[in-house]
Amino acid sequence: MMDVNQIRRYLPHRYPFLLLDRVVELKEGESIVAYKNITINEDVFNGHFPDYPVFPGVMILEAMAQACGVLGFKTMDKTPEDGSIYLYAGIDDARFKKQVVPGDQLFIEAKIISEKRGIWKFECVAKVDGQLAASATIMCADRKVS
Repeated sequence: MMDVNQIRRYLPHRYPFLLLDRVVELKEGESIVAYKNITINEDVFNGHFPDYPVFPGVMILEAMAQACGVLGFKTMDKTPEDGSIYLYAGIDDARFKKQVVPGDQLFIEAKIISEKRGIWKFECVAKVDGQLAASATIMCADRKVS
């Protein structure tokens, strides 16, 4: 279990772009389960869409990538303070099945599929109330910050 202060150790993101509120399960080298509380106070709802607020799919993908980042950093026993950054390297097979709206709790599950030469591949799903909202295969690259 990790609260938001512990999550901030493993991600360089800050408000308004830190998209994880809590990690509820983490098995280093294997998987992570985290969540984000979706509230009407999110800046993104000022424009997407003011009269029909829907959390953007791209933000769901970013939340998935951030969960992958925490899992990857914990597995490698690194933090951004060590001069390492975890960058998107690709997204495959992204699918959106259910709208995510204010009041929802978005649960993100990510599993490590592989790691080769610093490129990590993760199988990810996002769920609301146990129903699939989105899925994707996400690739991240561990890079040194100079």
